[in-house]
Amino acid sequence: MSPPGSGDPGFVPGQRFTDWSFGKLPELLEIEQRSGGKRQTLIGFPALVDRGDAVELQLFDEPEAAKAAAHGGLVRLFVQALKEPLKFFERNIPEFQKMSLQFAPFGSGDELKRDLVAALIGRACLADPLPDDAESFAARLAEARPRINLIGQELARTLAGVLDEYQAIQRKLQAARAHAAAVADIGKQLEELLPKRFVATTPAERWRHLPRYLKAISVRLDKLRSDPSRDAAKMAEMAPLLQAWRRLAGQRRGQADPRLEEFRWLLEELRVSLFAQELRTPTPVSVKRLQKALDALRS
Repeated sequence: MSPPGSGDPGFVPGQRFTDWSFGKLPELLEIEQRSGGKRQTLIGFPALVDRGDAVELQLFDEPEAAKAAAHGGLVRLFVQALKEPLKFFERNIPEFQKMSLQFAPFGSGDELKRDLVAALIGRACLADPLPDDAESFAARLAEARPRINLIGQELARTLAGVLDEYQAIQRKLQAARAHAAAVADIGKQLEELLPKRFVATTPAERWRHLPRYLKAISVRLDKLRSDPSRDAAKMAEMAPLLQAWRRLAGQRRGQADPRLEEFRWLLEELRVSLFAQELRTPTPVSVKRLQKALDALRS
């Protein structure tokens, strides 16, 4: 870890930037300030936080909190630097009017554009290792600029498929109301799979799988009509794993845990395997395999 006070000694909490016109942020920052005639020393983990039209330097008590806040700040700096190509993308989102109507359960058309841009920046600019100084930021910009519209168009196409499938599922859920337990299970799954900001928050490596997960729900609902007892049996197989994952996630209180995140997506693959096996999974999954993974998480 860098020693306190390393980096640019001119950094001040509350300082704002609209571009990377500063040096490399230290991992830990010590700043002396005067307050009420007394000298006060502030020590914390610095991060540039998104403030809508700029980023603002803040100090955090925990490195995890600084890292989480810094992600949004980095997105804002890239958005500021890529205004023109991003405007072109926003003007040319395919079938945007239709998508904005379908997106209504999750937010407004402006929120859809905001989240598409955030997801686009994530894919085009935020691959590890993240830029941490002016030179690496400029290099990432030069690499991303010619790819912005191409990546954005692909994002929008996938989202169009997701929203089409989501609407079809909603219609099928209405027709399946007699099967209350299955409908409740699917409703909870959809809340977790497609939260309000799913466009921006779904990991890039999982984004392309969303249409298959939703198609699996649709297939499950088709099968539910003819064989509800089979659905109930498969749901009972999954129940202990789902309960354990939700309990562990609650204990983490939002803190990142890569192993728990991986398990969460394995649960989606298990749903495909149990309820819509014909859609196939990228890797073999089973209740037994996930139970072993769960035991490893608890150890």
